[in-house]
Amino acid sequence: MNARSLATAGWGTALGIIRDLNQTGALKHAYCTETRPYNQGSRLTAYELVYEKIPSTLVCDSMVSALLRQNPDISAIVVGADRVAANGDTANKIGTYQLAITAKHHGVHFIVAAPSTSIDLTTKCGDDIVIEERPTAEVVQVTGAIVGGEVIGNKVPRQTVQIAAHGINVWNPSFDVTPANLISCIVTEKGAIIKKEGAEEFDIVSFLSTA
Repeated sequence: MNARSLATAGWGTALGIIRDLNQTGALKHAYCTETRPYNQGSRLTAYELVYEKIPSTLVCDSMVSALLRQNPDISAIVVGADRVAANGDTANKIGTYQLAITAKHHGVHFIVAAPSTSIDLTTKCGDDIVIEERPTAEVVQVTGAIVGGEVIGNKVPRQTVQIAAHGINVWNPSFDVTPANLISCIVTEKGAIIKKEGAEEFDIVSFLSTA
């Protein structure tokens, strides 16, 4: 892959690819998303990118399509996966599916990085994955460090504030499923899983038998 700029680097395995590209000088810039509603991207991924001095920019989840349109140098979107079905459908943090759709529209590679232990051959496809729903408070409230607050010991003072109307109904799924036909390749510690020419799904069973 000709890695110039990369968008929406996820946490965990996906960030490992970004680290490696940066160390080899193949990375020009990385963009990470805030990953609403729990904000791992702005709290965790952004911290790790800054800590490791990787050139990077934080954007909101809703800005990715505009980002790809305005930045033709972006080569790929890299995300993680909590589960990979036998056909290559993947479940990951909510918002991943829409990234795959916009990557397809803009002709950008969509790469899933996951350990081989995330592959579940007993799950035939993404429709068989049960999606957990998380608490309402994650969507209607935000908790963060108080700007200018006095640090006591190693503790930074934090505060929770309400950002949505009281009484509003909330739907808060933890994950979504990205169909295999939107995924360019799946990268594991055993190598990259590539679809056969013209195929819509991955032959993961054959990959694992030869890896």
